[in-house]
Amino acid sequence: MQIEKYRYIVVEGPIGAGKTTLAKRIAAAIGAQTLLEQPQENPFLEKFYRDAARYALPTQMFFLFQRMNQLRDLTQGDLFSAPVVSDFLIEKDPIFATLTLD
Repeated sequence: MQIEKYRYIVVEGPIGAGKTTLAKRIAAAIGAQTLLEQPQENPFLEKFYRDAARYALPTQMFFLFQRMNQLRDLTQGDLFSAPVVSDFLIEKDPIFATLTLD
């Protein structure tokens, strides 16, 4: 398989599985740029871990808008830009919402 021919590669899995580490390694190996989740920027995440029922919605909404902005910025690139390796898949957001929101 020639991974270099793909323009957008996603590493997905559960929290703490090593998605970011693997995404960075793949990107370095093929000369790609990374598009990484930025949980440290989510002001609700720590509260979510303490009280998931109360903070699930704001946590989810922050991540959703953050990811949408990152992906929007990605679409502004030109055809000759480097491939992208990401550690998140926006299609998983509905799964998270189903599991955490009432």
